[in-house]
Amino acid sequence: MWMANQTLGGDFLLLGIFDQISHPGLLCLFIFSLFLIAVSGNILLLLLIHTDSSLHTPMYFFINQLSLIDLIYISVTVPKMLVNQLAKVRTISVLECGTQMYFYLLLLGAEYCLLAAMAYDRYVAICHPLRYSMLMNHRACLLLSSGCWFVGSLDGFMLTSITMTFPFCRSCAIQHFFCEVPALLKLSCSDTSLYKVFMYLCCVFMLLIPVAVISGSYYFIILTIHRMNSAEGRKKAFATCSSHITVVSLFYGAAVYTYVLPSSYHTPEKDMIMSFFYTILTPVLNPVIYSLRNKDVTGALKKLLRVGKAPYSS
Repeated sequence: MWMANQTLGGDFLLLGIFDQISHPGLLCLFIFSLFLIAVSGNILLLLLIHTDSSLHTPMYFFINQLSLIDLIYISVTVPKMLVNQLAKVRTISVLECGTQMYFYLLLLGAEYCLLAAMAYDRYVAICHPLRYSMLMNHRACLLLSSGCWFVGSLDGFMLTSITMTFPFCRSCAIQHFFCEVPALLKLSCSDTSLYKVFMYLCCVFMLLIPVAVISGSYYFIILTIHRMNSAEGRKKAFATCSSHITVVSLFYGAAVYTYVLPSSYHTPEKDMIMSFFYTILTPVLNPVIYSLRNKDVTGALKKLLRVGKAPYSS
């Protein structure tokens, strides 16, 4: 289906962000450094959660899923961008563009839902601690995470399939560093207004339900914390939620700008900056937020380092 769609030259051109600055080599090095930090940080977090039995809890199960999403997320867009810059080419085939778009939308939708599942997990842990092990057992966690991946894959398949059926004849130059739906629709020579309305409603729907779950969860969490007599208990409860609130604020703030605000707020430059934020910076920041601010994770890291040094100490 995607290969049947003919652009002006058979391929698209990713104009990217390197033409916007005077020192593209430094920007390329900076982005490559961020990519390495994101990949190593998320792999390390995955390794710690997998190897340390003290982290085999529902909360870290979802953090594990988030790290997996971030790892694939940044790998979908950044390597192609860097290779094109180093090879001094800008082309991306129709098939590559559709594949990149599908995985990007899949991971985006999965993360929307996963952040809501993480908020529900915190709600059960704080508001119903005695029933926590029963309500958030391994089967429940698997069902929630599977649902997140299913919703993301459905969103990716639906939007990618429709987007790539439009004829692109105005230009083959995408004013972006990857194949994002709004940037690609600007190249279509057919009327996309109805599809834009559908996509807008779909994105609002995809945001509204997770936001409702997150808001409702934290409403009851705040009420429960307010009723706590122990200052230490309140501090611990806030500590377990602060990392998640930070990640939600970063991710949903960028998503609302990109997919909810009217087109009058958008320019190609602003869109690229915002996409740079949540496709590159967010996967860098998430493992930092969940590790540096988490005593369990830092403790697991220290144990791993001690195990690594043990053979040499003898």
